[in-house]
Amino acid sequence: MNDPQQSPEPTGAAPVSDEAELLDRVELIEAQPLAQRAAGFEQLHDELLAELQRGDRGGA
Repeated sequence: MNDPQQSPEPTGAAPVSDEAELLDRVELIEAQPLAQRAAGFEQLHDELLAELQRGDRGGA
């Protein structure tokens, strides 16, 4: 079932599931040129925020 209040996950990467995966993604983002780095960190931020919001609703 789709919840209309829940925004879809950003495309292009799997959700972050553990600390090691998060650190790997941060390393990959930091290796990119500045403009791509900014976009990568923005996407990661959006994914982490969505995960926190799901947890607040008891969906985690």
